[in-house]
Amino acid sequence: MNHADEAQRLFLEGYNCAQAVFCAFCDETGLSLENAARLSSSFGGGMGRLREVCGTVSGALMALGMLRGYSDPADPQAKAEHYRLVQQYAQRFREINGTIICRELLKDVPVTPGGVPEARTPEFYRRRPCLRLAGEAAGLLEQMLQEIKTSEEKTL
Repeated sequence: MNHADEAQRLFLEGYNCAQAVFCAFCDETGLSLENAARLSSSFGGGMGRLREVCGTVSGALMALGMLRGYSDPADPQAKAEHYRLVQQYAQRFREINGTIICRELLKDVPVTPGGVPEARTPEFYRRRPCLRLAGEAAGLLEQMLQEIKTSEEKTL
């Protein structure tokens, strides 16, 4: 199963959008499903249902950070390279969907107040593009990671 299919499977299981994408990459990050789900749990619904940055994007960028991020704060080149990848990912997502902002992606879906997520009913899935977005976000990251790997192999 590829990462796009896995993200959609996880979303249908009930994981939030960020969790679905981030957890789809557990095979790459080495994190347990439980730890990955906890780490990404705050980012569903555009950060706790605030409808800010789409959770699928946040989940993908968390995976990108685990897989291609930097850890040395004294290495500005590594930081700049990682931010370039983040910006490239966001641009590609925008090219497909027009935005990375949850409220804009869900412009036709009314907001229910409070922190309680909506029940995952057939109507929930019909009204929202979230299942499709989870697959696209994970697939896009998988594609970028493959491009990076191919590029690095060519320079060896």
